[in-house]
Amino acid sequence: MNLPNPAIVAQASVRRLPRPALILLCLAFIGAGFIGRDAWRTADLSALGFMAALARGDASWIHPTLLGIKPDFPALLPYWIGALVLNWTPAGWPADFWVRVPFALLLTLAFVGTWYGSYYLARTPAAQPVAFAFGGEAKPTDYARAMADGGLLAFLASLGLAQLGHETTPALAQLGFSALLFFALSALPYHRTGPYVSAVLGLAGLALSGAPALSLMFGMGGACIHAMDKRTGAGNDAVKSYITLEAIGLATVSVITAVFAWKLGLWSWKVEWPALTWAYWNGHIQLLLWFTWPAWPLALYSVWRWRKQLFNLNISRHLSLPSWFIVTSVGTMLLSGAPDRTLLLALPAFSAMAAFALPTLRRQVAALIDWFTLLFFTGCGVIIWVVWIAMQTGTPPQPAANVARLAPGYEASFQILPFLFALGATLAWGWLVRWRAGRHRAAIWKSLVLPASGASLCWLLLMTLWMPLLDYAQSARTMVRQATQIVARDQCAQVLNLDTAQIAALQWYGQLNLRPTTEAAACEWLLTEPGANSEIASIVDRSVWAPHTLVQHPVANSEMFWIMKRR
Repeated sequence: MNLPNPAIVAQASVRRLPRPALILLCLAFIGAGFIGRDAWRTADLSALGFMAALARGDASWIHPTLLGIKPDFPALLPYWIGALVLNWTPAGWPADFWVRVPFALLLTLAFVGTWYGSYYLARTPAAQPVAFAFGGEAKPTDYARAMADGGLLAFLASLGLAQLGHETTPALAQLGFSALLFFALSALPYHRTGPYVSAVLGLAGLALSGAPALSLMFGMGGACIHAMDKRTGAGNDAVKSYITLEAIGLATVSVITAVFAWKLGLWSWKVEWPALTWAYWNGHIQLLLWFTWPAWPLALYSVWRWRKQLFNLNISRHLSLPSWFIVTSVGTMLLSGAPDRTLLLALPAFSAMAAFALPTLRRQVAALIDWFTLLFFTGCGVIIWVVWIAMQTGTPPQPAANVARLAPGYEASFQILPFLFALGATLAWGWLVRWRAGRHRAAIWKSLVLPASGASLCWLLLMTLWMPLLDYAQSARTMVRQATQIVARDQCAQVLNLDTAQIAALQWYGQLNLRPTTEAAACEWLLTEPGANSEIASIVDRSVWAPHTLVQHPVANSEMFWIMKRR
């Protein structure tokens, strides 16, 4: 029998996921990576440099720069937030921790937007499960809550969220505001003021965070879907007219936001047309597959099982809205200079779409997900523990030798608090596996419990047991320490061709007084990028500057700069 709706869900299958466990899982994932680490090289450190420049008053708040260098991807709001926090942080407090607090809240906003977006999409009439002949089908509210739990678990399990979701960069702000917009467009048929205010904030925040094109496309597409969703105002012409006015209002706000962003100079988007080479497409396909795992296979399965509702003249909001966010983000990824950060915005929609596969999963598919997740994340956890033990004791010798070869000069030290957190997370994982293998009532979100918990476990283990090693490999403190042994803080140093991450590290961790070479400053020192084979670049005037020291990162051999002294 071909049913019009593939979701056949009994009331017993939508039992509530225990809220303390879900909240604890989210807090563990959010806290790991924001606490107890340095700003890592590249985008994380560069963003911190722009925030510090605004806080010191060295740059314009409308056109942020770092020693005259503009950001690779223009943005305003994330830098404003970070600069305000730096200005409000009392003297002596760890500023590099407090500046991460608003970005942790933005990641929390992404979690909340994903849950509520999935909830309201599951409340739509087209998403409801089939009614049983003698009753017993899932109640709409309980069904929507269980689906939202599944969507949030899929979001937690997404591999691409781990690192990019814990950086103080515009990408994380874009994720938070896009999730807020996703919730607003999902909840618009049920509420008016809250979703509409959220939509305005989401559109404006997304544009001011450096994604005005995506803000415009998300807003215009969402307005069209809202206007074409006839089921929302079925049988009521007045309601349909009001829905049309709402859609026009959304489209208008989207255009106004785009124009405002253009006036602020945020539309200088670097478009890179796809190359017709196997290396290009292979790289982007691999990025898409691992970055959105395990949401993408469930999303594809959901498209197949709900194909009659998706490929239909009548709009089904619970399928059309996530599909629009996914198609727009993936399409933009192919044209973006930072495909991983663009793909990050698709994760809430991928997670919501993956949730709609849960009520249609066959028992064999669910068992396959459980076994694969169990073996994969248990294996990853064992590897993390074995390498940590090798770093502490030298046994087994091969992992210890690998660490010594990849991170020369690193000396491991035992830290009791991270060890206790890692041990507690590992014991919790063992209990969860035992619970999942035991007999308990079926719940439609059960297939995503192990993926979400396993991803959180491995991320927490990395951010506790391996944090000193990762800081040694990803931080720029060692390079800064070498530079400050030569250049004193009361001396000025000119900068030539250093990237923004190196400049930010020298200013943030070294407190050095750096000047651009465009200024007519008689500084005693010059910091410059080396040329080929680590030689001094030809643009350096050797009659003025004499080579002093080549500063090199102990792990990343390509990270280096010359310290030159005035003759």
